[in-house]
Amino acid sequence: MPVAASAAPPDSQQGGQPTPLHGLVLVSTPIGNLGDISARARAVLESCDLILCEDTRRTGRLLAAMDIHSRIETLHEHNEDAKIGSVLKRLWANQTIVLVSDAGTPLISDPGYRLVRAAIEAGLRVTSVPGPNAAVTALTLSGLPPLPFMFLGFPPQKQVARRSAFGGLRVAERAGLSTTFIWHEAPHRLLETLGDLLSVFGDRSAAVARELTKRFETVERGKVSRLIDLFAREAPRGEITLLIGPPETDDPEDLDGRLRSALTTQTVKDAAALVSIATGLPRKTVYARALQIHEEG
Repeated sequence: MPVAASAAPPDSQQGGQPTPLHGLVLVSTPIGNLGDISARARAVLESCDLILCEDTRRTGRLLAAMDIHSRIETLHEHNEDAKIGSVLKRLWANQTIVLVSDAGTPLISDPGYRLVRAAIEAGLRVTSVPGPNAAVTALTLSGLPPLPFMFLGFPPQKQVARRSAFGGLRVAERAGLSTTFIWHEAPHRLLETLGDLLSVFGDRSAAVARELTKRFETVERGKVSRLIDLFAREAPRGEITLLIGPPETDDPEDLDGRLRSALTTQTVKDAAALVSIATGLPRKTVYARALQIHEEG
């Protein structure tokens, strides 16, 4: 029988100690500093029946540092589908299975989503021990608007695909999206990616966070052009999180900017038609936004 979804909540206490977690447990691990591991994470890693991880060597070092000897197996992009059946059988047998990534919060740019979906669909219990996350940590240190934000994982490695992806986001901005974008990036591609950001989004505020929570943590902030100059002189190293803020002034290329300009001389219908042609956006979408701007005065 499946593990009951209505079991006691994972944060309940017995005698001042957290009650044991059961089912599939997503455990966040440090992104650099071992001191960021939580007491709950230690407890479940030590008491579980199995730990699924991306790289047994990396997770093994983490466990060794905490003197934890739980069994570990790999679960990564290439074997996840094959592992799901055996993991579900263990969960049905009331075992506690932990899923970790190499660093940070599981599933965020890491394997495990298909396993989690399968466990949920099977009626098995899925819970988590929250903790470090590089994207959110970088956001809080960036000086860029914290809400809303959009985390997009790694940008495409090839420049043509990367510029196309950035272009799609730019189109969304022209349709009214205003958010801080966040990516991870490899050091050897950072400079080229910054150049593509400059070409597509313009010279707006951005940040590059490196080696977060580690000894050589740095956060460089400023316009994209400044970051390009900086990393052209000093090659970046370490694990990188890249952020770019929303447009800081009215952008003549965005939807609202174009509509406000057109509405000064055109009717709502005519302004929507002109802007729809100029941006390539559906006329119904543009008309709805034009009507809203007109009603707002």
